[in-house]
Amino acid sequence: MNQDDSLFQRDAVRRHFSRAAGTYLEAAALQKEVEARLLEQSDYLETPPERVLDLGAGPGRASGVLKKRWPKSDVVAMDLSLPMLRQVPKQTRFWRPVKRVCADALQLPFRDRSFDLVFSSLCLQWAHPLPQALREIRRVLKPGGLLVFSTFGPDTLLELRETYLACGLEPAVSPFAAIQQVGDALQGAGFARSVLDRELYTLDYPDLRALMRELQAIGATDARAGRARGLMGKTRWQALDAAYPRQHGRVASSWEVIAAMAFRPEHDPPPHEDGIVARISPEGITRRIR
Repeated sequence: MNQDDSLFQRDAVRRHFSRAAGTYLEAAALQKEVEARLLEQSDYLETPPERVLDLGAGPGRASGVLKKRWPKSDVVAMDLSLPMLRQVPKQTRFWRPVKRVCADALQLPFRDRSFDLVFSSLCLQWAHPLPQALREIRRVLKPGGLLVFSTFGPDTLLELRETYLACGLEPAVSPFAAIQQVGDALQGAGFARSVLDRELYTLDYPDLRALMRELQAIGATDARAGRARGLMGKTRWQALDAAYPRQHGRVASSWEVIAAMAFRPEHDPPPHEDGIVARISPEGITRRIR
């Protein structure tokens, strides 16, 4: 894939999360909650997995939990950001070492059929195009292997996006795939028995500046290719701050989280190599939407 085909600049994504490596764990309260719920789903396997990939591991909090749950399993923490991976030993110090690999989710450096479980919490929204990332995950999963992941949906930071538009500004908010698109991408990549769940979280902040600081602290800043660059001027910031909706003097932000699990079939046909995602009806996906 040429980087020009991607919605996001991979180098920008790497830089943003590398800068956030030292502040991520303290600031990422929502990410911790989503990760904990996803870890519960990863216990779906009937037998302990031999090899587990924590894709987009960040500082390795989930890697540590996975290693504690299955101490004899070979757990690999992979992330695009090397500074993030340097934090992993702090989360896994009480168990056997977790292997660390710095690589891109769009080009996994692993052999075909090498993992029993791929776990990925709030990473794949940055892996564009999503169908390519899912094909790579399917490739490295063993037949019958399980993929458990979460990703942000399009209503994430909806208030911030609408405030930018109300001020006549281009939203500095990354667009994310809807649940139907995620289901289509799973189908097109050759996964089976997909179950998707959608949940909306609302976080509260004292002011808009606190929200923006948190986005920077967790690395969730705009990494789109072709985005406008440069600092926002004082006048524009004041307009944005004044237009952002408030309740009792505080600001809120919505975060749409899509969680999914799917299996690589024991005997499966190849995925769509041309990158065209098959369209399926809503009845083709099992869903639980809250």
